[in-house]
Amino acid sequence: MQQTNVLQYLELTAPRVPEKVAFSNGTDSLTFRQVFDHSRAIGSYLAQKGYYNEPVVVFMRKHPKCIPGFFGCVYGGCYYVPIDEEMPRFRIELIFDNLKPRVMLCDSTTAEIAKTFAFTGETLIYDEVIKTSIREDLLQDIRAKQLDTDPIYIVFTSGSTGIPKGVVACHRSVIDYIENLSETLGFGEDTVFANQAPLYFDACLKELYPTIKFGATTYLVPHELFMFPMKLVEFLNAHKVNTVCWVVSALTMISSLKVLDKMKPEYLHTIAFGSEVFPIKQFKLWRQALPNAKFTNLYGPTECTGMSCFYHVDRDFELDEAIPVGRPFPNTQILLLTDKNTLAAPGEVGEICIRGTCLTLGYYHNFEKTNEVFVQNPLNDRYPELIYRTGDLGKWNDRGELIFVSRKDYQIKHMGHRIELGEIEVNVNMIEGIRVCCCIYDKQSDKIVLFFVGEPEAKSLVSILRDKLPRYMIPNKVIKLETMPLTANGKLDRVALKNQFEATKKEK
Repeated sequence: MQQTNVLQYLELTAPRVPEKVAFSNGTDSLTFRQVFDHSRAIGSYLAQKGYYNEPVVVFMRKHPKCIPGFFGCVYGGCYYVPIDEEMPRFRIELIFDNLKPRVMLCDSTTAEIAKTFAFTGETLIYDEVIKTSIREDLLQDIRAKQLDTDPIYIVFTSGSTGIPKGVVACHRSVIDYIENLSETLGFGEDTVFANQAPLYFDACLKELYPTIKFGATTYLVPHELFMFPMKLVEFLNAHKVNTVCWVVSALTMISSLKVLDKMKPEYLHTIAFGSEVFPIKQFKLWRQALPNAKFTNLYGPTECTGMSCFYHVDRDFELDEAIPVGRPFPNTQILLLTDKNTLAAPGEVGEICIRGTCLTLGYYHNFEKTNEVFVQNPLNDRYPELIYRTGDLGKWNDRGELIFVSRKDYQIKHMGHRIELGEIEVNVNMIEGIRVCCCIYDKQSDKIVLFFVGEPEAKSLVSILRDKLPRYMIPNKVIKLETMPLTANGKLDRVALKNQFEATKKEK
């Protein structure tokens, strides 16, 4: 049966394993029957109230109940937009301004916080709305109208103008991604996932959708455990977790603190990682601890639904080498384009561009930015064909494997997240007393460094930014200057600032 709607995964699995735990946080759990029933009740409510083909904000704590909240929006013919209480209010307000939503789904805790938002629409409480009688007639009518190109979610990424960009994904791109990812990593009914990513990032797709496809189980790891690596490994073992798809920093936190010398994740056999380069020294510690596990490097942008490339680690690497990102998933092609829009030769660096079903629909309410990066394939002058220009630089090695080289612009990969340094600068420049600022990224120390000229002191500036930016975007080092260095044509001299920071490191 060819899938054209992500809900078909759930509809095939729920009757087969109704009482099996689908999602749990170790304390609270939902079975597949509950996920199925709760999702359809939420969809029925939305349909009865006339919400259709519009964004539904899901503002809930990271909890198993979030997932029926997501699927319920899709059952109602809408698309879900996850936000979280750990997101700064300023960012949430920007997201609301972009969406202009009419309805928001909360839990009992977040509903109180939501009252302080500038939101005039309807607020639904999860535990109340799931009591709605399921309207099969309405759900069937919605399903009959749904296409595989209809949107199912919007996730917001960092924007260079300071305004977050809402990436819109549809049934078709998500199904294409989940089918390829599942085959590549060997997911099945016996898979037990441990989810690390916040549910407002597309990274959580790697667990959520394969779980309902196969009847697997996903444990939503409590956020606080990532500050206590020994307890984190204990959690993995207690729930017999055998598969993780985590950002590199989550894995290196465990290995760098020598936890693997004392305790190993004994059930773990599939380890996928991505979003940043895995230091070979730390990677070797993992391979030594789990010699029989399968390690896979993943690469891909949010704009292409999730991961687009994979590499099953099949050899050893020197400490100064980079683990390849490998080759594209089936039904996906990587084009390495030079500045002249020609294909880069083997070993030549080019921009990583992606074509295929994996491409999302673009940015919500932002056609200008969409048209900048979702462009006509310059190698095709015969018919319309979009590719996505990632802004990442890469090259093919002599084995035919793709190697990630760096970012083309000032967008960085930090703590597992893609960040536009310009977004940090925009928020700093809005603070009273700031005259000018500039952010650089020191790759060697993995630090975001903020230089500024103005009245506030560095410590107070950091305190203000905590209310404006997600914690992974807070500068690691803040330096106050008397004057900002400029280039000959009057632009901020980022090279001079990087050299200045290098000099301060050497002095220490």
